[in-house]
Amino acid sequence: MFFTRLISGIGLLTVAILAFYIGSVPLILLSVLVSVIGLFEFYRALGLEKKNIAYLGYIYSLIYYCLVYFKLNQYIFFSVIAFLSVIFAIYVFTFPKYKTEEISLIFIGVMYIPVLFSYVYNTRTYDDGKYLAWLILISSWGSDTCAYVVGSLIGKHKIAPILSPKKSVEGSIGGVIGAAIIGGIVGFMLSKHFINTFSPVFTCAASCAIGSVISQVGDALASAIKRNHYIKDYGNLIPGHGGILDRFDSMIFTAPAIFFAIYFLG
Repeated sequence: MFFTRLISGIGLLTVAILAFYIGSVPLILLSVLVSVIGLFEFYRALGLEKKNIAYLGYIYSLIYYCLVYFKLNQYIFFSVIAFLSVIFAIYVFTFPKYKTEEISLIFIGVMYIPVLFSYVYNTRTYDDGKYLAWLILISSWGSDTCAYVVGSLIGKHKIAPILSPKKSVEGSIGGVIGAAIIGGIVGFMLSKHFINTFSPVFTCAASCAIGSVISQVGDALASAIKRNHYIKDYGNLIPGHGGILDRFDSMIFTAPAIFFAIYFLG
């Protein structure tokens, strides 16, 4: 099990590194793939994957990413309103086929996964995005690793005993500090390559610390949804890791956190 998880983890990291380095089409395609599969897993966990209205979520996700890729940001808010209006119209004209909760969750799923995850690509489009995008990985996967190590060594105080009995306050703090240190190191090593980022060391360290906090919230949210619906994993697509959401749950929240942290700090 350990070697299966290790090998698939290395494979995921390799794909992520290549997509982050190249950017452009490979990264937007990877983002679309992760978003659509993740959205399917989310709908399946909530028992919505067989509902015809779920297809609207997939269709809008593709439309949304087209707007992001072609930099038609002025139409994004309009598209969200249009998407919501279409869902409400279907709810009204097919009543009582769908429940209010189902309509709400179709919309929430799109905002939660495709929209938030799109900030991976948005961060890469910054002037220094080739380097700044790595902060997303550091503050999600790097933070998770640091939190696990620190928690295993000195973790005593449970941060959420019912939801995540293995996670501790010490581990959480260790994840934040670890992410900040790694981010600061990256900022220092690449400082000469930044062209439009104020104080790269501070910006990278602070952004990773902020991203780490948010990533832990995202991870807890994904766990809470699974607990509420009595499932262990969102899927089995990634050997040893589960589904897309099991591996990218923290990154979904980390991406916009890093994007806006860089915007205000750097």
